[in-house]
Amino acid sequence: MDLFTHQAEDKVDSSTPLAMRMRPRSLAEFVGQQEIVGPNKLLSRAIEADRLRSLIFYGPPGTGKTTLAMVIANTTEAEFKTLNAATAGVKEIKKTINTAKEKRGMYSQRTILFIDEVHRFNKSQQDVLLAAVEKGIVILIGATTENPYFEINSPLLSRSRVFELKPLKEQELKKIISTALNDQERGLGEYNVDLKEEALAHIINQADGDARSALNALELAVLTTPQNEEGVRVIDLEVAEESIQQRCLDYDKHGTNHYDTTSAFVKSMRGSDPDATLYWLAKMLEAGEKPRFIARRVVIHAAEDVGNADPQALVVANSAAQAVEYLGLPEARIPLAQAALYVATAPKSNAVYKGIDQAIDFVKERQMSGVPKHLRDTHYPGAEQLGNGKDYKYPHDYSQNYIQQQYLPEKLLDESFYQPSDNGYEKQIKSFLADLAK
Repeated sequence: MDLFTHQAEDKVDSSTPLAMRMRPRSLAEFVGQQEIVGPNKLLSRAIEADRLRSLIFYGPPGTGKTTLAMVIANTTEAEFKTLNAATAGVKEIKKTINTAKEKRGMYSQRTILFIDEVHRFNKSQQDVLLAAVEKGIVILIGATTENPYFEINSPLLSRSRVFELKPLKEQELKKIISTALNDQERGLGEYNVDLKEEALAHIINQADGDARSALNALELAVLTTPQNEEGVRVIDLEVAEESIQQRCLDYDKHGTNHYDTTSAFVKSMRGSDPDATLYWLAKMLEAGEKPRFIARRVVIHAAEDVGNADPQALVVANSAAQAVEYLGLPEARIPLAQAALYVATAPKSNAVYKGIDQAIDFVKERQMSGVPKHLRDTHYPGAEQLGNGKDYKYPHDYSQNYIQQQYLPEKLLDESFYQPSDNGYEKQIKSFLADLAK
């Protein structure tokens, strides 16, 4: 018996977790995601009319992906089959597809195939599925916590509509918790519960948009709290803290959230926001990101986003990278934070980054020019006879250790790759170069 069969049964087993018992049975009971299942929205119209096409639900845990599949299972007249990508092999997929062919041929009945964790399917599994989806043998509903544009083959993705589910809002979680506390049939209505406001706020905050996490914490709190003399189970802040001790961070070091969090971290440094920089750094550290990976990001952006506006930024970042190797965690968090904050609060310039990339693009795209003779090496045999180094002017022989002469090839004399900004130390560089050009 799978969870969809269980959901359809009239009897509710009290041993089933509260989050499972309280799954909505219809769109009317569904809370959240109004952008996609609100009144007159495309998905809600398709579900109500039983006119679904292949689709993929993408979003964090506890946001309603499997629940929406259950709602569809409860409302559709099509045959509804389920597979879990973590356990289903090609053989099982083919068997399901063959059964769907028979249903369509004998009874003109459609088959909807729900695949949980669809991102776990390898290429061969997805190819088998693609042929069935393409021919209309099955209507695919996939659920995934990973970005489908990274994890699912383009041909299969192009034949499916992707719906992104967002973390639930505070008021939505409040409504879900309130419903669970008052539901006599499936919820905790048989218990006399006094859920204090501070306890409710803590559960919602720690659940972080995850309805399953919130309901699990609520159930644990209620079932482990004895009644007082008045027969009331009082759930205060202390009980709530024990019931949901630590949020499970939504962070896969090989998936979308890894890239998104890293992006937020470096953009916060670039944007000169020290608080956001520390927040995203803390999230990466708590999620188990390798400190060496973080250190490399800080070093890169010390050069890319600060550059010569504060040359010391690269020195600090590189020192932190060395300290990470020497110290390890947890101590390494301190030099990492110091370097990240230095980069975040330093004056910014991307002139170095733009300059080298512009020069590289120029070298790639233009015909290579020879080195001017006066700049060529004079140390190898026959170099002087070829005229190498002739008329080269040694800058230290002149006033202020500078003499104007040609360094670029003849064809590139009008090109300029480095444009110093007016920020930090680079302002002095700009002034220095301007004085030399007079």
